[in-house]
Amino acid sequence: MAIYNNLPVYKASYDLLLLLFKCSKNMDRDYRHTLGETIKQELVALITHIYRANSKVQKKVLLANARENLEVVRLLMRLANDLNQFKLTDFVQANLYIESISKQLVAWQKYSLE
Repeated sequence: MAIYNNLPVYKASYDLLLLLFKCSKNMDRDYRHTLGETIKQELVALITHIYRANSKVQKKVLLANARENLEVVRLLMRLANDLNQFKLTDFVQANLYIESISKQLVAWQKYSLE
């Protein structure tokens, strides 16, 4: 078992959370406390599921929950972008992180089932 903070999926998730904290400062007040906070909560839940999956033998449910959190983040980030709450470069960077995390979670889930 690897130390959770050395996992590439953990690092990418943390970097995404850090990016969101930086971007949320520029969000309109109406969206910052609703949409921005919801995205942050989903990302914290995602990172928590990654940590727990790394420390448990039965990973299936935790990885499924992490993938669900990530899809909610993807949806909310798209909504925020459509509402012009992010710079395009930040939105693109966030989506690169999301794709990376998604691929890693799918691979981890497949590996855990074998």
